[in-house]
Amino acid sequence: MLFVGDDWAEDHHDIEVQDETGRRLARARLPEGVAGLARLHELLAEHLDEDDVDPETGFLAQNVVVGSETDRGTWVAALLAAGYRVFAINPMSAARYRERHATSGAKSDRGDAHVLAEIVRLDREHHRPVAGDSPAAEALKLVARSHQAFIWDRTRHLLRLRSALREFFPAALEAFPDLLAPDALELLERAPDPARAARLSRSKITAALLRAHRRDPEAKAEAIQAVLRAPALRQPPQVEAAYGFIVASAVRLIGQLSTQIDQLQAVVAEGFGRHPDAEIVASQPGLGPVLGARVLAEFGDDRRRYADAKARKNYAGTSPIIRASGTKRVVLARYARNRPLADATHQWAFCALTASPGARAYYDTLRARGTGHHAALRQLANRLVGILHGCLKTRTPYHENTAWPDRAAVA
Repeated sequence: MLFVGDDWAEDHHDIEVQDETGRRLARARLPEGVAGLARLHELLAEHLDEDDVDPETGFLAQNVVVGSETDRGTWVAALLAAGYRVFAINPMSAARYRERHATSGAKSDRGDAHVLAEIVRLDREHHRPVAGDSPAAEALKLVARSHQAFIWDRTRHLLRLRSALREFFPAALEAFPDLLAPDALELLERAPDPARAARLSRSKITAALLRAHRRDPEAKAEAIQAVLRAPALRQPPQVEAAYGFIVASAVRLIGQLSTQIDQLQAVVAEGFGRHPDAEIVASQPGLGPVLGARVLAEFGDDRRRYADAKARKNYAGTSPIIRASGTKRVVLARYARNRPLADATHQWAFCALTASPGARAYYDTLRARGTGHHAALRQLANRLVGILHGCLKTRTPYHENTAWPDRAAVA
């Protein structure tokens, strides 16, 4: 067998090839792209027997193991397509392994390639190979992650907008409690400072409320106008002008993000509906098209990826970790985890409280024992992930009495 350490940089790859005894066979710096990958194939072919090459496809057999610090990108996709077994090594794990050989803190790209080759040669059984998810699942993960990232970006810009308004135009926060509402964004873009807001006519405010489909627009417009025209402390005109430009820019940016979020949401829902596992995932309580797509995409659809429910729970970050030393034993939340998946499962647990009587009863039992809200949601998410694993394994949709047999027996 051949073991390859691949330290990835933006425009090149540092490669080290070892045999089963740890003897270095080759070391090279390869350019990113087709030329670099072709050179890697040639380099490996020089150290493989003829029996290791498929005469029909030309692909190298499964006796080439590659260690990389990433599981994404065209380079990794090409390695998988060539038939190599690729292990994505967490950079933190690689750093800790490096300290086994040297505690000086020295680091180099060639040294990192050596460490990665050593890890897949000696400790690959303790690491997870890159999953063989379908292209549909990979595509769904990309759009679902982008959708979530855009929502987080919009929230950050919304908080910046709120902070700016609080510093020079607090009346706007009183007039528009929901800054994300279409009418609030439209009026703030039209009048982003106190002077222009005070000059807004009631008819313009009413028109904005009508376009946002607000009830009783006349009364609401009168109340908004009264707040905007009420006496208040003011900043100097030059400062207000600067803040006004910032507010108008933030409003336009939030509006564009909202538009793109809506478009991405439609793409996510469409991709989720076409996936073969969508019916099973959507049957889980609390999962709709968007949240279900995030859960499905982050877990992937490789049937061999999770040996059991515990492996899926560990990957989701819902299962706890135990730190024990001597007589001390502490149970802690798992913070080294897939953040998008952890966020999705936490939200899933919250939504399941109103969709599943069994989930609600389980949460209430935890709370009665003194468990905090978020800790109870995390434990509920852990239970829900196990239920989902069972449904996917048996290819059956969710059933309330099967998922919560204790509660069904009581009922």
